[in-house]
Amino acid sequence: MTTTPSQHTLVIEDLHAEVAGKQILRGVNLTLKSGELTALMGPNGSGKSTLAYALMGHPKYRVTQGRALLDGQDLLKLSVDQRSKAGLFLGFQYPQEVSGLSLSKFLWTAYMQRHTAQNADTTAYDRELQTHLNYLGMDPALLKRSLNEGFSGGEKKRVEVLQMATLHPIFTILDEPDSGLDIDAVRAVGETVAKLHRPDAGILVITHYQRILKYLQPDRVHVMVDGAIARSGGRELAEELEQKGYEFIRGAAPLPS
Repeated sequence: MTTTPSQHTLVIEDLHAEVAGKQILRGVNLTLKSGELTALMGPNGSGKSTLAYALMGHPKYRVTQGRALLDGQDLLKLSVDQRSKAGLFLGFQYPQEVSGLSLSKFLWTAYMQRHTAQNADTTAYDRELQTHLNYLGMDPALLKRSLNEGFSGGEKKRVEVLQMATLHPIFTILDEPDSGLDIDAVRAVGETVAKLHRPDAGILVITHYQRILKYLQPDRVHVMVDGAIARSGGRELAEELEQKGYEFIRGAAPLPS
């Protein structure tokens, strides 16, 4: 008997947000669906990372208007840990180092936040972890080292994807997972994210460039300019941006997402 994957939505409605009193988001409307991989592109300062942090609940990013509904539940009324438990995951653009906390301990602790001693499956966890390390081309010796301490930029980005693989979130936001990576690392991260994409989960990839998108093959591409979605389309939109840059979109009226 075939089981139909659960369907989920993350609906962002008229979202406004500010940082240090400066308005950055100016009415973002965006709908993410499980089973879809979505790309959010845009020039520097357009508000892409602000959207990610505002959704996750970073205290520096104050939402002044609008809603974000995960399966009808308003994320903005939840604490950061409650948003995580509800199924939202953010992969950081600049992952932090944590001295004294090994990567293996960190991943296991994160896993146990979603499980109990009764339903945790150590054997399955270890098997999946090894599979994901292989996907990402990561040395298992990294598991014994302090989280991100002394890691290269590529290793840090791989760790963010490894966290996503461990937690099985409903919606993942990856903030520029390709920044600072060489060609091989971009391919490893892109191909792994594509492999981990599930029919019952959605992924939003924030990026400036289309280079990682050739490995991801997004279902939808949205372009953010000046704090709002200015253009939406398919994979061809990313290719058009690669050829023309963002200037051809500037000044265009925001389109429905």
